[in-house]
Amino acid sequence: MSYSPKLSSGFTFGKNRSAFISPQSGMCSFCTQDCSGTCELAQAAVLGAQTVYPTTTGNNQIASEKDYPIDFSHFNINGRVFGAQGASKTQDEATIFNVNLERTYGVISPVKMAMPVILPALIKLNWQDYFAGAAMAGVTCVIGEDARDNEPNLKIDNGKVTDVPLLERALDCFHRYDRGYGQIVVQCNVDDDLMGVPKIAIEKYGVRAIEIKFGQAAKGIQPVKRVKDLETAIVQQQTGHLVHPDPSDLSIQRAYHDGVCPNFYTYGRLPLWTENSLKAHITLLRDMGAKNIYFKMAGYDRVDIERVLRLACAAQVDMVTFDGAGGGSGYSPSKMMNEWSLPTVCLEDAVVRMCERLKFEGCSLPAMVMTGGFASEDQVFKGLAYGDGHILGIGLCRASMAAAMTGKTIGEQIKTGNVPERFKPYGSTIEDIFCDLPDLRAIYGTRANKFPTGAIGVFSYLNKIAFGLKHFAALNRKFSMDLLNKSDLIPLTSEARALIVRGTPY
Repeated sequence: MSYSPKLSSGFTFGKNRSAFISPQSGMCSFCTQDCSGTCELAQAAVLGAQTVYPTTTGNNQIASEKDYPIDFSHFNINGRVFGAQGASKTQDEATIFNVNLERTYGVISPVKMAMPVILPALIKLNWQDYFAGAAMAGVTCVIGEDARDNEPNLKIDNGKVTDVPLLERALDCFHRYDRGYGQIVVQCNVDDDLMGVPKIAIEKYGVRAIEIKFGQAAKGIQPVKRVKDLETAIVQQQTGHLVHPDPSDLSIQRAYHDGVCPNFYTYGRLPLWTENSLKAHITLLRDMGAKNIYFKMAGYDRVDIERVLRLACAAQVDMVTFDGAGGGSGYSPSKMMNEWSLPTVCLEDAVVRMCERLKFEGCSLPAMVMTGGFASEDQVFKGLAYGDGHILGIGLCRASMAAAMTGKTIGEQIKTGNVPERFKPYGSTIEDIFCDLPDLRAIYGTRANKFPTGAIGVFSYLNKIAFGLKHFAALNRKFSMDLLNKSDLIPLTSEARALIVRGTPY
């Protein structure tokens, strides 16, 4: 059997014409010359190299469509009837309402979160409510790389960024609702570093935390974007992008005007850190005023994963987020999201085994977060339990953004009197229909009634995750998140049992 999708996909809106598909290639088994060109091969025949990337980005999110041979659905959640760990062993005290979801991390500057969840890096779609909802829920969130590219009023002087108003607006979305839990972090890639984004973020906008990006499961390399003409290519180069071919080269300019110049592309520079250069960079960030340092890492080669973990220990990094195959929301290659990286459960298995070894060696470990395809409370619980005490939290990116987008849309419909049929039984106003508003009012008072509905949507979605986590924890008679371990999981398949016993075969 094949685990790869056929050559029709939501990535591209490509469709196989035939109902009969060749499993190995993904092509129609019967390919005819009179086909009008609906599949991804036809699109590539017309659009060429740019079809390596999804053609449906913009106001959309993109995720893997590959059915991996193992994921967290291969496990059920265990349950117990005796005792109560982490709570008084009385029926009035050992309740779901006394399950402690709070988590604290940070080597030098501690950060407390209201629940074991973070919202990973993102700076597209309804990011305003994404960050605001994170603050309301009391969790950490991350402003995505290349945020400067989304700022129309970006100012650059001598190759360095001097003003990125977008950063100030994004930070304000979180700080306006900050209730003492979580933190908003600025993620920086190599291009951001070269342009001086960390410096201005810390010194001008008061950012307290920087995330250094190695990669994510949806995007193992940096994006390549086609540039439409020479003039745009020159502007892109002047704003710090690597452009190929070089638009400042006079021979390239002549070729363009003669009509024989190849396509221009911008390309994000790859991180090529060494132990010494990365430690020096972290020292510089702390000297600038950064209080917390984060890493973003994907399911690369196991040697690289361990190398990054050891670097994090040596440099006193506060949190490392590991992104497994199956997630994705950004501008990422279609096949890269399906066909590269360790699936999330396999990546977590490798990370946990490395943590056990590093802890035995006496290393002081950073907080660990797993992300990549998580969306519901059962998946979050399974990810935490599989961590055997080494995984502090789970990243919920695409699902939280979905809540931000739909919360905003439904709120706008309610305000215009066009209540969606699905929600009419609950009432006709935002106060009636958004059922977790009482929980927000308990935190913020009645001003919560005027909060943006997209942010309320994120809060409500995460509130559902928290409520579900409490049920599963109480089911196992464990009333604190640090008590969860693999004994709380039941492997359902031979692959799941083998993974627990032997570890990922990679």
